[in-house]
Amino acid sequence: MLTLRKITLLLAFTLFGQRAIATETEVLFDTQRSRHIPVTITPIDSKCTAQKKCPVVFIGAGYGMAHTDYQFAQQVFHQHGYLTVEVAHELNGDPSLNPEPPYMTTRMENWHRGVETLVFLVNELKGRYPAYDFNQLTLFGHSNGGDIAALYAAIYPAKVSKVITLDHRRMLIPRNKNIAVLTLRGSDYPADDNVLLTQQELALYPVTQVTMAGSRHNDMYDGGPKVLVERMRKELDAFLSRY
Repeated sequence: MLTLRKITLLLAFTLFGQRAIATETEVLFDTQRSRHIPVTITPIDSKCTAQKKCPVVFIGAGYGMAHTDYQFAQQVFHQHGYLTVEVAHELNGDPSLNPEPPYMTTRMENWHRGVETLVFLVNELKGRYPAYDFNQLTLFGHSNGGDIAALYAAIYPAKVSKVITLDHRRMLIPRNKNIAVLTLRGSDYPADDNVLLTQQELALYPVTQVTMAGSRHNDMYDGGPKVLVERMRKELDAFLSRY
């Protein structure tokens, strides 16, 4: 049986209109894996219904980052009518991220653990939030969080509508005409072979690859340079307006 331990209920304010938003910060417990999963969930104040469902996004952090370090993105998603679920994938006691290549092999255990967490959250939350669409997810992730998002889309392509990554570098971007992708690329580290699409592939799939000139991989979060954070915010806003 799945259980839930609720920690607190916060009032947050968006950057858009300064409205109060009920934000639930909780730890969910996956009994099958004996795993606690910290999440921050922000529903939207709208006319979402079981007949006309609003979209859902799962937000995953880069390795070593906090799952709440991407408020610039959370606020853009919220403005576009998304229920946002910020997920802590890495817990104390988890094995360290393997530093040895080939990463598609050595890091697969970590990514699969993240995918299993997302599957658990879908099953746990869809009953609690029936006015939101958990069958056509948007997945957002920075670095290793983006690798997890890309793997989920590879395993469950029919359950994903969009993937947005901030400089993930290991897992292949989905090549799927039904999944819109935005990947914002840092300029200090290259992606592994075949992660990004070729020009020929970009003509076939709804994938947008944007290199952020002068940006650093580790700066692509709320604490990065303001110019970079604002550029990422604008790119995300434009993408969600288009798809």
